[in-house]
This record gives sequence, C-alpha cells and structure tokens, in this order.
Amino acid sequence: MIGILNTLFVPKTLNYGAIRAKSMFHKVFVYGTLKQNEPNHHWLTNKENGESSFHAYGATVTKYPLIIATRYNIPFLLKDPGNGHFVKGEVYNVDEDMLGRLDLLEDHPNYYEREQDDILIVKDGQATEQHERCWVYFLRKFKPELLKYPMLDSYTSGGAHGKQYLESGNESTIADLNDVFVKK
Repeated sequence: MIGILNTLFVPKTLNYGAIRAKSMFHKVFVYGTLKQNEPNHHWLTNKENGESSFHAYGATVTKYPLIIATRYNIPFLLKDPGNGHFVKGEVYNVDEDMLGRLDLLEDHPNYYEREQDDILIVKDGQATEQHERCWVYFLRKFKPELLKYPMLDSYTSGGAHGKQYLESGNESTIADLNDVFVKK
C-alpha cells in the first residue's frame, strides 16, 4: 500500500540521494598551507580523509590580518575584522568526514576556531559580485603583539617573505602555539 502511495504522490524526477548528498557538503575557505601547491594540500586530496573538490578562488569580504608565526612559520588568520587585507585563498566543497579531519588538523576549537564568513568568489582573476558563506579557520585568542607582524594578502610557503613552512610532524607542539595563543 505504501509503495502504491509513493508512486502516486512522489515525483519520479526527484533524486533523494542527490539531495541528501548535496546537503552534507560544506564550503571551506583555505588561505594557507591547505591551498593547491602548498605543503598541507594533501589533506584535501587524500580520500581517506573524506571528499573534497575545488570550487573557486576567493577572497575575504572583510579585511583580516594574515601573518606567519612560530618556529614552523605557520600562517594564521587573526580574527581582527577591519585590520589587515582582503585575504585571497581557495574555496573547497568538503563532506562531513573531511570537515572533521580539517577540524583535527586545525585543532578546532582549541586553537583555531571554525566560523562562517562571507567570501567573494573570483573567476578568471576577476572579483564577481557573488559572495558565499564558507567555513574559515581563525585564530581568535591571540597575543596582541601578533598585530605588529607583517600582514599578507596572500600566502605561499615559498613567498618573498622568506618564511618557508616547516613540517612539524607529530611534534606540533602546544608550546609553539603558546607563542601566539592567549589562554582563557
């Protein structure tokens, strides 16, 4: 009986699997070592971490300080709206598994905090009028002296800043992050 009712009242053109799958993807804006051709991009391409696909280039709608700090030369996006630059990066569609893995990598919510922010979509090198809400990893609780560091609008590990990212392996230390992080 239910099967008969479904055939009468459920449109055959509706693909419920596609609807469910699409709703499980999130947009994430990356601005540092997760970008293409950067040291941690493999996190986004490793299928064991989940699914991800490049969506577009983008830039923050709000200015933020993007700095490089710690002995490992880690890029940090400081949550200080209006200060710094419109930060350029990449937008990815990621599934729940990948989002969880990125949370682990970024130690959310202990150090970086994942928040939604408006990102301006860039196509063919030109800003569009299209804004999208994306997850962004910010350093919210930071030492004020970090605002004296040079602020970038775009990060590359091999950039002119001369601060190449150094792999920390499993020794990525809380002590290193304590150089930038303010505890409650």
